[in-house]
Amino acid sequence: MIEWRTLSTGARPVPRPFATPLVWFAAFGGALVVVALLNTVVGTDRPEPAVAAVSLLAALLSFGARFTAVPGTTVLCWLILNGFAIPPAGVLTWTGQRDILWLACLGTAAAAGTVTARLIHARVAYRRVGTGVDAEPAPRPDEDLRTG
Repeated sequence: MIEWRTLSTGARPVPRPFATPLVWFAAFGGALVVVALLNTVVGTDRPEPAVAAVSLLAALLSFGARFTAVPGTTVLCWLILNGFAIPPAGVLTWTGQRDILWLACLGTAAAAGTVTARLIHARVAYRRVGTGVDAEPAPRPDEDLRTG
């Protein structure tokens, strides 16, 4: 006799985030590629496009990361920006206001990416748990008036 079983055991879990070292490796390599590309196209005299592009990269990478990856992603992206997006290339410097602003932009972008991902995953998981597959739909209020 064949017995039918459902493959689903209930609500699917929220997707697991990527490992933190993997996110940091992608942030370091991605920031290098983005800064090198923008240095070739725009030049090193205008670092603002590089800051914007690397901040977008940090947000996208953090979309699949844990909260613990945010500080490391921020610092790694800042190191690449500081070392290669401004002259002299390859020399780390500290200019108070500029570097604090860059760290704030990168940190905010990375945190926003992680928070956005967690909110989206939580909402999707809530909808999966909240709607029962076998449950009958609730009657609409206007249906009772028509049938009675």
